[in-house]
Amino acid sequence: MPILWSWLRDGAHFHVCGDATRMAEDVDRTLRELVARHGRIGDEEAAAHVERMAADRRYVRDVY
Repeated sequence: MPILWSWLRDGAHFHVCGDATRMAEDVDRTLRELVARHGRIGDEEAAAHVERMAADRRYVRDVY
């Protein structure tokens, strides 16, 4: 199991900073894929999980 998933599962915060046009979408997509794969859940549930992280300020995007 990837260390990033174990950290996120245990409540870690995830911050993304950088270029909104070239990087942020890829990071967001990869985060959702990681949650789905290693959380053993479907894509919609993974997307909802990532959205809950954002609502809880555990997933913060500082992109420009």
